[in-house]
Amino acid sequence: MIDSTPPVGLFRQGWRWSGRLVGGLVSLMLTLLGLLAFTFALSHLAPVDPTLQIAGDHASAATYAQVRKDLGLDKPMPVQFWHYLQHLAHGDMGMSSITGQPVASDLMHTFPATIELATCAIILGAILGITLALLSVYKPGSWIDNLVRLVSLLGYSVPIFWLSLLGLLLFYAVLHWAGGPGRLDDAYLYTMEPRTGFVLIDTWLSGDREMFFNAIRHMWLPVTVLGLLSMAGITRLLRASMLGEMNKEYVILARSKGAGRARVLLCHVFPNVLGTLITVLSLSYASLLEGAVLTETVFAWPGVGRYLTSALFASDTPAILGSTLLIGTCFVLLNALADALTYLLDPRTR
Repeated sequence: MIDSTPPVGLFRQGWRWSGRLVGGLVSLMLTLLGLLAFTFALSHLAPVDPTLQIAGDHASAATYAQVRKDLGLDKPMPVQFWHYLQHLAHGDMGMSSITGQPVASDLMHTFPATIELATCAIILGAILGITLALLSVYKPGSWIDNLVRLVSLLGYSVPIFWLSLLGLLLFYAVLHWAGGPGRLDDAYLYTMEPRTGFVLIDTWLSGDREMFFNAIRHMWLPVTVLGLLSMAGITRLLRASMLGEMNKEYVILARSKGAGRARVLLCHVFPNVLGTLITVLSLSYASLLEGAVLTETVFAWPGVGRYLTSALFASDTPAILGSTLLIGTCFVLLNALADALTYLLDPRTR
């Protein structure tokens, strides 16, 4: 007779996964709620009055009071925040005083530009960072190792806005190798059909080769700037993790059996630091979404970062909160995804 009773281990594993999922969801909600509350309070401390932005400097006191009432600014701050959460629960992020459009609609148009920029940058940063880290660990203490450490240190130290401005001055104004601000030249900007919101995909689908290469010409410089930023972090952390593995017993055993340093590095050490690599890549990608605020502003890239910058200068509270919520959600979800992948790939974390 076959025993059909499920093993106890499956139930325990199921409860463990359920607990992790519930705990992750609760942590996500609390983190985003705290982020929104903090941002909401800061936006109300700004010296810019959004009522004047709408009513104008020469509006009468009655008009000013009516606009303030329509915006809900006549109520205490906790009440305003509670009303915002109620609207947010129904998918309403409010209206932007800058564009006059719903914030959700604005974010749907700007988010693809940020995702495209950050994705291309993290791919470039990962390729460069992993390659440099492997070269550095292959011959530690050599001139290659010292050069890699210097490059990663410079990538950490140089301010991103300064590097962006320097890149524009050199490659756009002087050498004319890069396109100007924006995603396309004006000649193509109004003729391209936005199907997906990703300019590389849309220009490729249009069949216009010149438009596609024009998009690449505009994109490569901001992608390179952000890619160098992520490369620095990936190189330093991955190099430190692999150097920490090189003196462990399994590496010494593999070397004693005649395995070369390159084979040990690629076949033994690198797989054991995949958990660290996944965490670094997720954090780098999330930081690129945040760091895009300065880069998009310098390059006039129509993404969430530039939208948030404009909202901050205009004290557009709904736009500020919507952008912050979107970036914060991406940050938390990327961290959760990294934890899940690390749990699946690295048995030591289970």
